Amino acid sequence: MTNWIEVARFDEIIEGEPFFYDFAYETVALIRVGDQLYAIEDRCTHDDGPLAEGVVDTTTCEIECPRHGARFDLRSGEALSLPASQPVPTYAVKVTDGVVYVREPDA
Repeated sequence: MTNWIEVARFDEIIEGEPFFYDFAYETVALIRVGDQLYAIEDRCTHDDGPLAEGVVDTTTCEIECPRHGARFDLRSGEALSLPASQPVPTYAVKVTDGVVYVREPDA
């Protein structure tokens, strides 16, 4: 069963600035690039640090971990540079009538 959770209004999310939503067992960061929204788990796969505290590059659609500089693609979660080698989980996002929904992560 797919659960879509209402997390914000689209106009609350500022381009390039992470917007955090806490599910019961993990935090997801929504990041706006233009009119697109991406949702990633706020956890670097290299050392479990807070990924979304890092720098967002809206030109390349990437985020850089603030601890050790690993970069990830916001669209796919793919690890783009060491020291990370595993992708970060991403989540489906939809906007309906200006309301942002994220598909609830599996527990």
